[in-house]
Amino acid sequence: MELHTHEWGAGERIAVLVHGIMSDHRTWRRVGPALAERGYRVIAVDLRGHGRSPRGEYGTELYADDLVETLPAAPEVAIGHSLGGLALSLAVERLRPRRAVYSEPAWSLGRVEQPVDPAVFVTFKTAHRTMVRSFNPRWDDIDVDIELATVADWDTGTALALSAERLQDRTPEKPVVPSLVQIAGEGFLFPDGAAAAADLTDRGFEVRTVPGAGHTIHRDDFDGFLAGLEGWV
Repeated sequence: MELHTHEWGAGERIAVLVHGIMSDHRTWRRVGPALAERGYRVIAVDLRGHGRSPRGEYGTELYADDLVETLPAAPEVAIGHSLGGLALSLAVERLRPRRAVYSEPAWSLGRVEQPVDPAVFVTFKTAHRTMVRSFNPRWDDIDVDIELATVADWDTGTALALSAERLQDRTPEKPVVPSLVQIAGEGFLFPDGAAAAADLTDRGFEVRTVPGAGHTIHRDDFDGFLAGLEGWV
């Protein structure tokens, strides 16, 4: 499936951005221009079932296949957040970016002490402004507006396709290309932050934590997100 894309900049180096569940390319509204200012042509996708991309069957391998079909091979850097980090890790051997950044990747939803079943996200389909603000008190008003808009455009079937028996640990055994894992200091995917960082380091990943940031680091602490990318972008 060929995905809808949005671009910033016209540099010779290519950076690709892959969003998390319930979102789309609009989540990168500050990241895209920032990378363009650094000389990149930035390409952000809408995963299938999100934004302006087609609907259809859903599954992690399908998300990865779509990235390979849609994006140019061998970009300078690829950044994936949450579900986008999972999809990127499954596509990385074929996509072959020079560097990969996994920001709060949804690799181990089924491994944490209290597993997070993606089916719970279906309840966010009816989210209102007060609800979004309560979960994300540090977000700009613009990001709250974008969240409401992207949730309205999102197909809840994407969450159900990751649920129940499909919930499994997908943490890579080792990185395929030089890879950074960015962990949110106040996120829910890596509640045992120090232990998770040690495990990922042992596997060959570089790990950096953004203290105080929530799960969507690039919206919760944009400056901290960029600082955590130094040397990688």
